[in-house]
Amino acid sequence: MKNIKWVFVLFSLLALLSMFAIGISVGLRSVPGILASILLLIVVMGFGFKTKKKMRDQGLL
Repeated sequence: MKNIKWVFVLFSLLALLSMFAIGISVGLRSVPGILASILLLIVVMGFGFKTKKKMRDQGLL
């Protein structure tokens, strides 16, 4: 295994937490919570993919 890219660990943990928040919001029947959690997940995943493409283009991956 090569060097750990800590930024991707952070992105994955944030995505995981937003998925947990979706489940908790569903359990609480909170529509605003569900929508906010889904939006947060989309934003975090988008930044993760954007960062990965940027690092790949720079030759860091």
